[in-house]
Amino acid sequence: MDSLTEPADSASDSAPEPEPPDAATPGAPAPAPGTATAARPHSHAGARPTTRPDNAVARPPLLRELLLVVGLFVVYKAGRLLAGGRTDEAYADAHRVWGWERSLHLPGEGTVQTALLHGDTLVHLANTYYATVHFPVTAAFLVWLYLRRPAHYVWARRVLALVTAAALVGHLLFPLAPPRLLAETGLVDTARVYGPSVYGAHPAADALANQFAAMPSLHFGWALMVAVGMIAATRSRLRVLWLLHPLLTLLVIVGTANHYWLDAIAATALLCVALAVVHPPHRTKAVPARPRAAESAGTPVRELPGLVGAGR
Repeated sequence: MDSLTEPADSASDSAPEPEPPDAATPGAPAPAPGTATAARPHSHAGARPTTRPDNAVARPPLLRELLLVVGLFVVYKAGRLLAGGRTDEAYADAHRVWGWERSLHLPGEGTVQTALLHGDTLVHLANTYYATVHFPVTAAFLVWLYLRRPAHYVWARRVLALVTAAALVGHLLFPLAPPRLLAETGLVDTARVYGPSVYGAHPAADALANQFAAMPSLHFGWALMVAVGMIAATRSRLRVLWLLHPLLTLLVIVGTANHYWLDAIAATALLCVALAVVHPPHRTKAVPARPRAAESAGTPVRELPGLVGAGR
């Protein structure tokens, strides 16, 4: 070891020279040549890999995402309005869908509505759910993913955009009057009778919404994607309970006579295609683990000079 540059007095001459970091602790057996010490961590065969959460992925720029989501919403609303005004086709397609459901022996939508009409409070809650839950829950889902699971956010946003675009094409090619507007179904327009209602009294003249865009049901498609996305992005044992959201949405859209069963089936098919095209990210990524303490591995530990005698 190099000598000190300052003059040494008699006391320092007699004092033992401090041990370097790699000196052995008195009384400890000398390590074999090449043996690693605690001062030089190393990986060993018994180390388990840890995981890096996907929230370590960089978030997309917030302003860009806001502009993108708002732009998609504007295009969606404009497309729905462009698909309106085809009243005769919409009613003709409604008769076809009603006939298809009877041929497939699907349960009648009236069964669900009858259950809702047992009390004014229940049907009012169903109408409120239909009117107020659709957009806020989907928006909250995207915001949460953006903040906590950025990689899953990008995946979910792409899936929702693909489903919505495909649904818009379906609305343009297959205008469909909902069952509440088809006298043949015998169903009640619960929103008009019990409130609240988000649609105008005259469907053909409604300038705010296209009431002839029943198939596929984006109410159900988005709700199902929220459940799928939350199940994929979280690890809670109770995450399967997110499926209650699309289930409740299905009962509401059918019971309020806003959609046919086939509308939800078509939305499910679109979502399955979108999920097959847009693959979800890996939830975690393995990285090397820190080695355990050298004592637990049977490796001799060498104390640093500053720690020798600490606490004494």
